[in-house]
Amino acid sequence: MKLKMHVLLPCLSVLVILSSCGSQPAADAAKDSVTKPVDSPSVAANWKIGVQLWTFHFVPFVQAIAKADSAGIKYLEAFPGQDLGGGMKGKFGTDMTADEKKKVKDLLQSKGISIVAMGVITPKTIDEWKKYFDLAKEFGLSYITAEPLKDQWGAIDSLAGAYGIKVAIHDHPKPNPYWHPDSVLAAVQGHPNIGSCADVGHWARNGLDPVECLKKLEGHIFGLHLKDIDSVGNTKANDLVVGTGKIDFPAIFRELNRQKFNTGMFSIERENNWYNNVPDVIATEKYFKEQTSKL
Repeated sequence: MKLKMHVLLPCLSVLVILSSCGSQPAADAAKDSVTKPVDSPSVAANWKIGVQLWTFHFVPFVQAIAKADSAGIKYLEAFPGQDLGGGMKGKFGTDMTADEKKKVKDLLQSKGISIVAMGVITPKTIDEWKKYFDLAKEFGLSYITAEPLKDQWGAIDSLAGAYGIKVAIHDHPKPNPYWHPDSVLAAVQGHPNIGSCADVGHWARNGLDPVECLKKLEGHIFGLHLKDIDSVGNTKANDLVVGTGKIDFPAIFRELNRQKFNTGMFSIERENNWYNNVPDVIATEKYFKEQTSKL
């Protein structure tokens, strides 16, 4: 036994030395491969920034398009009821004549502008809803912004599926039935074609945290309205240029990026300075691009 140990001990010493020489690089490589996190890519570069034409509702549709174009805006959320102008007697909506629709399409094409959505609508009947879906299909819309009656949820979800056009529920301030995200979630249950048009300004007016509201509605957000306000928890709070008020927009953008939001667009809705708000739209778009470029 003593002889065997005499022979083995030198061999073991050599093995220990060889092992210690080769173990450190291997350990470092293993550590590097496990501990270095992989950042999730940002989706913000693909986001659309547009304008809700209510921003320019004091002028006819044709002039509103000129204002949007002068601000460099290429995406719109139209609203039914706006006078067309430009020699046309009708209003934007389901009663437009074939000639008026063609002139509107030609105007948009000449400017390189697309209508992505329209609203906010509150049809009283399903037949009225069908007319809006027909109009949305004709103009290639992605979604319709609305505040539907509760007994319409099933029918409009079916229509939305048939037309391939989503319905995005908007949240006006209290006492609107959709002022809280929970009421929107109730409509979403069992209705895959119904989701949210998240008006972050109105949520803040209602005293809600927009980021928490977005978290609640994750996976169901089809579009957003961007507005800032001068006080939180005040349904009559004054409208401000986005980025100059009380709402934490960087946090909103981070949350939507985390959610991989990629369905609809961000509609600038300036509800003040009505006759001279083009510079405000330009400032909002600039702020949006500055903040989202950091994501």
